[in-house]
Amino acid sequence: MKKSYLLLAIALIATLILGACGTPAETPVVSEPPVETEAPVVEEPTEAPTEAPVEEPAATLRIWADEQRAPVLTELGAQFLAEYNVEVIVENISGIRDQFLVAAPAGEGPDIIVLAHDQLPALTESGLIAELDLGAKAAEFDPETLKAFSFEGKLYGMPYARENLGFFYNADLVEEVPTTWQGVYDLSRELIDAGEIQYGMVLGGTSYDAYPWMTSQGGYVFGLDENGDYDPTDVGVGSEGMIAFGEMALQWKNDGILSDNLDNTTAKSMFLNGDVAFFMNGPWEINNLKESGLNFGIAKFPDGGYPFMGVQGFAVNSMSENVLLAQTFLTEYIATEEAMLALYEADPRASAYMPAAAKIDDPYLKGIAEAGENAVPMPAIPAMGKVWGDWGNALTFIFDGSKTPAEAYTFAQEAIVAAIALDTEGMVNLPGSWQSAAGFACEWDPKCADTAMTLGDDGLYTATFTIPAGDYEVKVALDGGWDTNYGVDGVAGGDNITFTVPTEGEVTFIFDPETHLLEIVLP
Repeated sequence: MKKSYLLLAIALIATLILGACGTPAETPVVSEPPVETEAPVVEEPTEAPTEAPVEEPAATLRIWADEQRAPVLTELGAQFLAEYNVEVIVENISGIRDQFLVAAPAGEGPDIIVLAHDQLPALTESGLIAELDLGAKAAEFDPETLKAFSFEGKLYGMPYARENLGFFYNADLVEEVPTTWQGVYDLSRELIDAGEIQYGMVLGGTSYDAYPWMTSQGGYVFGLDENGDYDPTDVGVGSEGMIAFGEMALQWKNDGILSDNLDNTTAKSMFLNGDVAFFMNGPWEINNLKESGLNFGIAKFPDGGYPFMGVQGFAVNSMSENVLLAQTFLTEYIATEEAMLALYEADPRASAYMPAAAKIDDPYLKGIAEAGENAVPMPAIPAMGKVWGDWGNALTFIFDGSKTPAEAYTFAQEAIVAAIALDTEGMVNLPGSWQSAAGFACEWDPKCADTAMTLGDDGLYTATFTIPAGDYEVKVALDGGWDTNYGVDGVAGGDNITFTVPTEGEVTFIFDPETHLLEIVLP
């Protein structure tokens, strides 16, 4: 392992520390007349201490990671301390991006964060992420993953893994995976008629989790501009391909081939229990399925469908006092075969570091990689935050019969285009099931102008509405989208907040932007 840059960074830090604690200038020594004293008492020599003094760390690095990555980073940090005398403190943090946005400007953020590439734009726009120079190491990374962490030609993160959905199948039921959706339908019908499964397939969601099926029919979210970047003015949610997917999914549901479930947790259970033969999922589910003992495989998507690609990586806090050390820690210690393989072992995903990827022989990850050969990066543009809600609601409307596929996706398209055109920066809203009940033409809509909150002189956001008696759910959403939202206990992206209005009357909502807590004052 190369140590030169690390040792240089540590030496620089040590020099700064010692410089702050330099020895004072010499002063003249004044001689005093000797003072008579009693003969000194000679004490018996004592045993030398058996324990060597503990060496203080030369520096400290703090990393925010999630529950999957924190344990392995903690172990790597212990090795780093032993080798370089730099302490690495790893904290398991939920909602890293949203908490970092608050902590970093106040000087309370970590030196390094672990996050997905599509969460980076809000941080780079705020100037909170340092530009990263991988030097010669750049050639050792998957180019597509570097591109995902790059904005306007500058690199703002070091990727370590790429991920995408794959086409999971029950290998005890499926000997050869069909290459067309019609083939999936026909095989599912045979298995259902034979009483071996309840449904052929189940969806784990209404947007991202169904995207490979959508793209196989020509559906898309954003088109590309002449530079190959996502174009927020070219929205494809209402495209012919997206509507064709909606019509096919509805037909499959009506024919009993596709389950009407759209909940991810339930979908995973159905696949695990053998109730369905096919399921679209990602590498994060591989370990769970292995532990269950289910005989499963992963294949390409039928009819050339392709998923979104997500890239996990590390970014450095530009406000940190240890930017040089943090970047060197990443490039010289994490960007190594040993460290990257340790990250893979902890949470199996395709490594973005090619020397490590070459050492990984995992048939499941190979299946994921083949399914993602034509994957496109998750759009890392602000407009994407205004897509999720309406895009996802469309399939729900189709399945509950309230809209036809054409109506559902056309309605979603119009709403998304209007939201992108609308300046919602700084908006604090209260999307929830209560919106339509209170008489507004919106429900779970983070951009609904009628339900926006107002900032008071006390620094709190408030809003009061007349709401009928009933049980409701609500969240706090910022900037007219779902990118930044808060739920129960002020947790970023947390559970919906439930409340009951006993009798019709005025309900006041009070949101504290510091704690992210929402107070609901009932009539």
